[in-house]
Amino acid sequence: MTTPGPLVLLIEDESPMRRILRAALTANGYRLVETATAAEGLTQARAYNPDLVLLDLGLPDRPGLDVIRELRTWSAAPIVVISASGQEQAKIDALDGGADDYLTKPFGTGELLARLRVALRHAERASGEPEAVLSIGPLRLDFASRVVTDGDREIHLTPIEYKLFATLARNVGKVMTHRQLLREVWGPSHVGETQYLRVYMAQLRHKLERDPARPRHLVTEPGVGYRLRTES
Repeated sequence: MTTPGPLVLLIEDESPMRRILRAALTANGYRLVETATAAEGLTQARAYNPDLVLLDLGLPDRPGLDVIRELRTWSAAPIVVISASGQEQAKIDALDGGADDYLTKPFGTGELLARLRVALRHAERASGEPEAVLSIGPLRLDFASRVVTDGDREIHLTPIEYKLFATLARNVGKVMTHRQLLREVWGPSHVGETQYLRVYMAQLRHKLERDPARPRHLVTEPGVGYRLRTES
């Protein structure tokens, strides 16, 4: 018996975009529920409890950001935003509001499918038992012992470096905004101190990346934040 694919709730008011996404998603084994308004999307979210929400921010009845905030009051389903707006603040507001990822239109089908897979993996990991060890190529992070190794070599991280790396690791594949990282690592009173992040990310890259100038795993999302990527 074939296992049904993940159920995606698509909230998108442009019918040509819905057709494109419908073709891409159903061809790759996803089940789909489509809506064109914020109100209908929220109703269908409660009715179907989807595995993932694919959300356009520019909806006709309410801002997509309102949908994110309302969904986050009761649902942990990953939310991937698709929007014509490439403005950094729009991305930051969506991610800080509870979205898991953000794609700017136009985007390639391959990139969309990859982002959905990452969001679903992260949600599955978050809902189960926490991983004891995270492996990223030769790097291993043992959460219990708070030890990071590169092959057989232990890498010494300062407490702040470890906390920053562990925060990214617990959200592997997910974009973390500057504000989210600063709040998690340094505390709410430091959410505006982005220079802290730049300094410590540079230090982490020098310790963990083969080529710190061209990082493969500790990736910058320009103007938004950082992402720990497992794929090279």
